[in-house]
Amino acid sequence: MKRIWLSTAAATALLTTSLGVFAADMRGPTYAQPPMMQLYNWTGFYIGGNLGGAWASGTLTDNFSGASFTGSHSGFIGGGQIGYNWQVAPQYVLGIEGMFDWTSISKSSNAITVFNGNVLQGSANTDSVSTIAARFGYAANNWLYYGKAGGGWVRNGASVTDLTTGASVSSSNTRSGWLLGAGIEYGVTPNWTMKLEYDHLGLDNWTRSSPLFVGDTVTLSRHIDMFTVGMNYKF
Repeated sequence: MKRIWLSTAAATALLTTSLGVFAADMRGPTYAQPPMMQLYNWTGFYIGGNLGGAWASGTLTDNFSGASFTGSHSGFIGGGQIGYNWQVAPQYVLGIEGMFDWTSISKSSNAITVFNGNVLQGSANTDSVSTIAARFGYAANNWLYYGKAGGGWVRNGASVTDLTTGASVSSSNTRSGWLLGAGIEYGVTPNWTMKLEYDHLGLDNWTRSSPLFVGDTVTLSRHIDMFTVGMNYKF
């Protein structure tokens, strides 16, 4: 009887062990969960520089004679920017940015003969461009796709010269306008980013009295398109 009991106990233990091994095989190997990928952090102040090209298009009109000088001209643009980004959600970034750039935009028009036989020539130049705008971005980890909306100020000058008499009217001032833009920015390191950006700046018209004819005025209307590449350091 004792022998039967021992045999039964041994068989039960063997069966239990076999079932445990079989169950472990059925569960398969266990894997450690991979660590979560850390997303790029866009929040913070930044400062940087930019350079590129700008195109000014507009019309300079002598209102008494009706002479109108229309055209577009391009030049170099370069300067810097400073701003702040706030990553309000993993995919969305809000910010504000100010930019200041010098330009080499300058051009004189072809001469035009007016009603009294005098020959007029117009010219316009842009010395600097300043803008401030809100940024609205969509972040895809290191990539940021954004739009801009705000305002700008341009330091420019214009002149109309009567080549027949030598009389001339010229003026320089700062004109304001509205700004729309868009760009792509890439986080190269946690602190350094690079960007490509396009901006359109529409400016208010300005009018100045002219000595070319009695009661004469000249009016300048123009807008500026800018394409820049830049680099920022994020604090």
